[in-house]
Amino acid sequence: MAETRAKIAELDPVWARITREAEEAVAAEPLLGGMVHVSVLHHANIERALAFRISMKLANGEMSEQMLREICDEAYAAEPWLSRAARADIRATFDRDPACLRFLQPLLYFKGFQAVQSQRVAHWLWGQGRHDLAFFIQMRASEAFGVDIHPAARIGQGIMIDHAHSIVIGETAVVGDNVSILHSVTLGGTGKEDEDRHPKIGDGVLIGAGAKVLGNIRVGCGSRIAAGSVVLEEVPPCKTVAGVPARIVGDAGCDQPSQLMDQKLTGCNCSG
Repeated sequence: MAETRAKIAELDPVWARITREAEEAVAAEPLLGGMVHVSVLHHANIERALAFRISMKLANGEMSEQMLREICDEAYAAEPWLSRAARADIRATFDRDPACLRFLQPLLYFKGFQAVQSQRVAHWLWGQGRHDLAFFIQMRASEAFGVDIHPAARIGQGIMIDHAHSIVIGETAVVGDNVSILHSVTLGGTGKEDEDRHPKIGDGVLIGAGAKVLGNIRVGCGSRIAAGSVVLEEVPPCKTVAGVPARIVGDAGCDQPSQLMDQKLTGCNCSG
């Protein structure tokens, strides 16, 4: 047993840590034993656990848990990037959210993480031309998590969506790697335009609570968008914008504000 654990820890340290934390959680709170076992300890790897958790959260009278689990299993088997991105999201959430004390928490409890993983499966289906099934997952994720991300939107890895209430991300939006998004953020259009009409968010961007970024505009890497801002024009890299409409109010102070999570309008001090 010890040899098996050591091998798992070497090959997949994120999964090894999650299973260890799951065992500790069961020992500390036996009433959660059933849920933790079926969600984590029953599974051989993180891909199976993700497929189970997504299917359990999204299943309803129209689509069974078993059918959704088979769809998720197919996606994870066909596209290994999906589980690599999930691992990066778990690390990002643990690093940036002071309420996250264990790797186990996003998988079991955090709807922002769960909503992003659901969208990744829907995006894979979209790429396979299975649009109706992708729309079904989008619908159920919106109902279950209060997060509405179009299946065609392209979402990078290392994403942290904090609280995740009322997040809206449109069809042609692109979100880079290592982005942090707080609740009530919209990445939307400005009207009824067709084709490419949604924002492109660079790597390392921090988007504050309630911010709206509208139209086919670029937000440069390492920028910060202050809470409550309405962004209608391009944001250069490593700048802080604030206001309605948003204007540049200073430098971001570093190239990865998403990691420091400093939402004050003064410059942040991170090493990048």
